[in-house]
Amino acid sequence: MATVILLRHARSTANGSGVLAGRSLGVGLDERGQAQATALVGRLKDIPVAAVVSSPLQRCEETLAPLLADRALEAVAEPDVSEVDYGAWTGKALKDLFNEPLWAVVQQHPSAAVFPEGEGLAHVQARAVAAVRAHDARITAEHGPGAVWVLCSHGDVIKAVLADALGVHLDGFQRIVVDPCSISVVQYTQTRPFVLRVNDNGGDLAGVVPQAPPQEEPSSDATVGGATGS
Repeated sequence: MATVILLRHARSTANGSGVLAGRSLGVGLDERGQAQATALVGRLKDIPVAAVVSSPLQRCEETLAPLLADRALEAVAEPDVSEVDYGAWTGKALKDLFNEPLWAVVQQHPSAAVFPEGEGLAHVQARAVAAVRAHDARITAEHGPGAVWVLCSHGDVIKAVLADALGVHLDGFQRIVVDPCSISVVQYTQTRPFVLRVNDNGGDLAGVVPQAPPQEEPSSDATVGGATGS
């Protein structure tokens, strides 16, 4: 199977406003986010990106625009990796949501959290993981098991995908931190995923490129004693 770079969109105009943007339209990148998106080209310059998949929301499209232009690639829009449908919570100030009974459920028992007039976090994980695995299988078939691809999505969605890859129950996904424009990397194999990076904000990414021959399936076995590094 291939290797996926899970990219959270860059800082948006909503990230610093204290408002839960959700799927609201018209939420783009702020000045800091635009700089992060531009810097992404350099961060990934040594990574042979075979394909790009994205949430259809504006902030993800704007995050990917410089990279796509540099690589002459087009992103495949995937609704199943879009932001959580927060329903009636969408557009509300976070300070006004802290006292809602559901807030404690989201924090302590997210697998049971269902947003009013929206969706549940368990459903978010199910749809996102299924989409990631389907695209990974497609890209592997098209480009070989050594392929590396980029998925641009949202904080809670990426956290849910990482929890699945780590074998962590969804109730533990709030322990995972995913910053704006951070990179997390998962390599899927026939029997289990390997998590190569979490919340990387600017480190050397050369080690995420598979070292095996590009047409050879990566092993599902973990290295006894720990990996020796690239």
